[in-house]
Amino acid sequence: MLKPLALRAARLIEGGLERIGDRPDDQPVLDPYYGYATPDGVVLRGRVLTELRRAQPEETQHVWENLKQMVGLFVTDEVEGVHVRGGGAEAISDAEGYVRLTVPGDFSPGWTIVPVAIEGQEPVPFPALVPGPEATHMVISDIDDTVVETGAHSLARNLWTTFTGSALTRAAFGDAVHLLEAMSDEERNPVFYVSSSPWNMHHFLETLFSHLGIPRGPKFLRDLGITDEGFSEAHGLHKGHAIDVLMAANPRLPAFLMGDTGQHDAQVYREAVERHPGRVRGVALRESVPGASGDDADCIAAIEAAGVPCHHGPSFNGALKTWGLA
Repeated sequence: MLKPLALRAARLIEGGLERIGDRPDDQPVLDPYYGYATPDGVVLRGRVLTELRRAQPEETQHVWENLKQMVGLFVTDEVEGVHVRGGGAEAISDAEGYVRLTVPGDFSPGWTIVPVAIEGQEPVPFPALVPGPEATHMVISDIDDTVVETGAHSLARNLWTTFTGSALTRAAFGDAVHLLEAMSDEERNPVFYVSSSPWNMHHFLETLFSHLGIPRGPKFLRDLGITDEGFSEAHGLHKGHAIDVLMAANPRLPAFLMGDTGQHDAQVYREAVERHPGRVRGVALRESVPGASGDDADCIAAIEAAGVPCHHGPSFNGALKTWGLA
């Protein structure tokens, strides 16, 4: 009984937001996301919208202006059925405006740019990260309360932080940035981010990462749309699926996983260790409250029993030593 009512209410809210942002779709635009490499080429991702919405933070900006700009990021009007082409590949935007192009070819290591265009328009640069042959591993990291201070374990605190802050007011955990920098080794080894934040936050997160000096990397965010079957993919399923995609895309690279104990990352990573035996070389979990207990403790024990060193504590200091890399 509750689920149908919740879905009905959510559809009303979603429909209201879409009507607020509704604009003529005769001149749609492309919103590019960071893409990633596979053994066969690069995967480009983006979204077709009626207009691009960007937060423009200022140092002295009032909290209510932050709120207005952040809410604006979610008032998007997606365009379905738009043909896009780039690099010899093509795609048609789906009901939520998303496009995904797989461009075949042998690309040079590092960040590569593929021009992608809506039919009849000028191309837009779509970036993608291509690991080089010298890469020895990859890092797959959560964002909220792992790298960026959010309070994601508390819904009220998370919403307040997300909607009343800006890219200039948010803070990163210094220990996380240090660990990511050490593990990426000046971008030799790729870093990927897996988060339950919606795709609407992609550009905001890129601005935030640049401002805070967080190593950049392709992000796997979530569609928060509502369908007749229910809400979009659940937190754990989304993260687990993204890890599977990255394991398949980088078959020769072992992975180090970073997360926190506030959003069931321990369980997600334990299941990843089980699905990909021998591929996960280390796990690090920031404890949202002192000490790991209950399900988190059981998952950490299972990870370690599988032969994967797991660092856990209030910070990531000492993770390299736990992993045998220091």
